[in-house]
Amino acid sequence: MCLIVFDYHPDSRQLLRLAANRDEFYRRPSQMAHRWEEAPHLLAGRDIEKGGTWLGVSEQGHFAAVTNFREVPAREAPRSRGRLTAEFLKGELGALDYLRQLEPEADQYPGFNLLLGDPQGLFYFSNRENRIRRLAAGRYGLSNHLLDTPWPKLVAAKQRLDGAHNHSRLQQLLRDPAKPEDAALPDTGIGLGWERLLSSCFIESEHYGTRTATSLIIEANGQTSLQEQHFGSRGIALDSNHHSLRFERPWQHDA
Repeated sequence: MCLIVFDYHPDSRQLLRLAANRDEFYRRPSQMAHRWEEAPHLLAGRDIEKGGTWLGVSEQGHFAAVTNFREVPAREAPRSRGRLTAEFLKGELGALDYLRQLEPEADQYPGFNLLLGDPQGLFYFSNRENRIRRLAAGRYGLSNHLLDTPWPKLVAAKQRLDGAHNHSRLQQLLRDPAKPEDAALPDTGIGLGWERLLSSCFIESEHYGTRTATSLIIEANGQTSLQEQHFGSRGIALDSNHHSLRFERPWQHDA
């Protein structure tokens, strides 16, 4: 994923409302969200190249999403970021125990931001910060730097969460192509041309752009729904889907 914004309110009926765009080269093969053959309790998209996922949920009450941490030059590492989410969703460990187990080997992965949730809480961890954070109720945003780094597209997307209480509105907020002025762009070392291209919530070009827009709603009773819209080169809308499942153990977090 390259943009995630979410409202987390454990004391409300909709305890998690999330909107996320996955940005990637169009040539990289992937599958839409589906039940995995080897783990039918899991619902997630799949990166065919590495076998992992960028976002998913499971009937156990697990949620996971990952974004890369932008670095120039990119640091080489032996393991794929998509494995972080896939292994959590497949496994039995709770989010906090999983992150504690991950901490000593986090440098085996390229730079990442990881969101994990289960019936015990919602957590954030980055191997460029090396600190497990249990998230309190509130509104958050995540792109390709640390949680809530105020890049213009992230600030704008968080503001658009107001009133986005259904999948249609969440999907709509992800389609914003607006770009900030050059003076407001971050300088992450990729050059002005790429900074401009990546500065919008919805990215479209010939070879690289927003591939999947995902909206996720988790309710207090465990009912969970996920909607996806897929895109091709230059932002052409392709297939869409909608899935529902119910957590075996609803989230009962303290507010």
